[in-house]
Amino acid sequence: MLKNTEQSAHSAAISTEALTLRRGGNTILDGITLAIAPGSVVGLIGRNGAGKSSLLRCLTGLTAPTSGSSALFGCPSQHLGDAECARLGYVAQTADLFEWMTVEEHLDAVGRAYPSWDAGRCTLLARQLGLTLHANVRELSGGDQQKLSVVLAMGHGPDLLLLDEPVSSLDPLTRRAFMSALFAEASEETAQRTVLISSHILSDLERVVSHVAFLRAGRLQLFDTWDAILEHVRRVPLPAAFAQHALICLSNDEQHAVIDTRHAPSLADSGAVLSLDDLFVELNA
Repeated sequence: MLKNTEQSAHSAAISTEALTLRRGGNTILDGITLAIAPGSVVGLIGRNGAGKSSLLRCLTGLTAPTSGSSALFGCPSQHLGDAECARLGYVAQTADLFEWMTVEEHLDAVGRAYPSWDAGRCTLLARQLGLTLHANVRELSGGDQQKLSVVLAMGHGPDLLLLDEPVSSLDPLTRRAFMSALFAEASEETAQRTVLISSHILSDLERVVSHVAFLRAGRLQLFDTWDAILEHVRRVPLPAAFAQHALICLSNDEQHAVIDTRHAPSLADSGAVLSLDDLFVELNA
């Protein structure tokens, strides 16, 4: 398994140590250990049921792990205080909104909880995403409710965004507008914003991520920078000679393997470069 260990848990924006979650005899998360540096944009990737939403809920403190630990900004997730919550924006997979309010009333109500709330930024982002401010929340489509959740998560300029499938209900044009709004703020204020984003639309992630984290059946399969994966991960036909620790995964028919050429330098110029879609298929075959 590839693993980026350059960031210590102490200085990480997000860290977990042997994080494990079990429910009803099933293991949802299985010993996940990782550290994500401030300013990273991490794509959290895996099949339905891989544990992505559960991991995000553990990070926010909404779900208590069975064992192990997680922390945001060095503060244990189960003990996040007002200071840490003020630096956090979270979008759940299912919108949790006040149905009796209009969009504008919703923005005003949530904004009063944050001293750093930027009403102008919220209005601009809502319009970019095609939200109607006077619309009643209960009348919004699932996609529009998702858009509102995103605006609410970003309105106070958080240092950390945890996004669980934020674009799954959006059309391609709106997804592009969202990604543009999310990553276009290249000011000094947002230069160290950390983003952990779960999505099945890998072509969107490919353009924006600095790191990728693959989950399978609750285990962390692979975590590294996207640049390193592009440079060093190759699909090579078998038979090929390489050390066992270079192996990332083997195809079901054992006709090819995905390897890390940092541990097999003789194969650095061999095999195929993998897109995120390709890598997802290989890791989940």
